[in-house]
Amino acid sequence: MTKQVIKTIVVDDEPLARRGLRARLERHEDVQVLAECQNGLEAVSSISQHRPDLVFLDIQMPGLNGFQVIHKLRELKQPIPMIVFVTAYDSYAIKAFDVHALDYLLKPADDERLGAALNKVREYFSTQHQDEQSQKLVSLVAELTGDDCEEILRKLANGEPVETNPYPDVLAIKDGSEVTRVNVQDIQWIDAAGDYMCVHALDGMHIMRKTMKELEQELNPQFFVRVHRSAIANIRFVKKLVSHISGEYHLILQNDTELKVSRSHRDKVKAAMKM
Repeated sequence: MTKQVIKTIVVDDEPLARRGLRARLERHEDVQVLAECQNGLEAVSSISQHRPDLVFLDIQMPGLNGFQVIHKLRELKQPIPMIVFVTAYDSYAIKAFDVHALDYLLKPADDERLGAALNKVREYFSTQHQDEQSQKLVSLVAELTGDDCEEILRKLANGEPVETNPYPDVLAIKDGSEVTRVNVQDIQWIDAAGDYMCVHALDGMHIMRKTMKELEQELNPQFFVRVHRSAIANIRFVKKLVSHISGEYHLILQNDTELKVSRSHRDKVKAAMKM
């Protein structure tokens, strides 16, 4: 008996992660990868166009994150495919996936874990189970937003936005074959070094390949403020703002690190510090 082909889309903002996952998926004869997407907007468009059975969906992406992709599909009244989250997210979200029987791959996922995820997908691969999966996604959104399921469905039916926190609690920083999870609240400041970002956290400095603009979009502006073109500071670690006779301003962090504040960012820094 011929196996039913599982039409699949891979969504991840990291090219190597996308290619690696696709190559491993293509080893399974009943999985057909229709497309790869590098961000949430591409994912919404591709899912709407291809109507896949399954999507491997990264959570932490600039622009629309994984949860917001699901919200957008609901707003567009598109059917929700089976979702396997690919994540380096914090533990409370992973617990939520378990509670609602959604599967996830924790980066970096091994072949055994990927195989287990696919087996779960095969088990649920029916119209009845897909409807059940769709309801479980609504339940997950309810847990993450604090709204009840009926309220979320009412908002989606009326075209109202369902708000989630678009800013991750954890940054996944890749170094070769290793991924280090850094708590965002522990990041003191960030500066640029060419094509790399130096993330200075309580547990030390971490290097990641990402532009300053991309990283700034991932951080909550309530706490993280650009102080000049190549540095971001976490306001929670600022001890004081010092003005000099020359008219320059400098931020002094709790660990006595001194960051120059450029003229173009001065007002934003003052506003963040409620001055």
